[in-house]
Amino acid sequence: MRALYPGSFDPLTLGHLDLIERAARLFDGVLVAVLMNPSKQPSFSLEQRLEQIHLATTGISGVEVGHFDGLTVNYAQTCGAQVILRGLRAMSDFEFELQIAHTNQTLAPRVETLFMATAAHHSFLSSSVVKEVARFGGDVSHMVPEGVAIDLERLFNRKAASESRYG
Repeated sequence: MRALYPGSFDPLTLGHLDLIERAARLFDGVLVAVLMNPSKQPSFSLEQRLEQIHLATTGISGVEVGHFDGLTVNYAQTCGAQVILRGLRAMSDFEFELQIAHTNQTLAPRVETLFMATAAHHSFLSSSVVKEVARFGGDVSHMVPEGVAIDLERLFNRKAASESRYG
């Protein structure tokens, strides 16, 4: 059975990576797919996010990396995934994700949604929190894979340098 783990992954966190590793033990294959969401302005380009995920998952058997736009449930059907994997950090995540899962069930009854609880030590992580810490020079090495931490440092050092020149 194949699972689809969709998200913006801007950036990939250790919480995301934990779910990918655990899903890889449960499924024959896991497709980690970056959703190109036109309503969001990502910090990293699609190519950068794909590369970050690829580098972080290289040693995990059965993991593929891709991207899509449009409805997640349609992409799941197109790529042959029977399960959409979603991570939950808190009850607020569940309420939103349950509504989406019910909607997806009406659109594609053969595609199931599986919720996995984030490991407790990663439950505080979100891409937004990581970017905020990195923006202000905080250490994110315990929040993201090494390559992502380097990319964040480059991203925000460059922004800080340009802001200081013009600010």
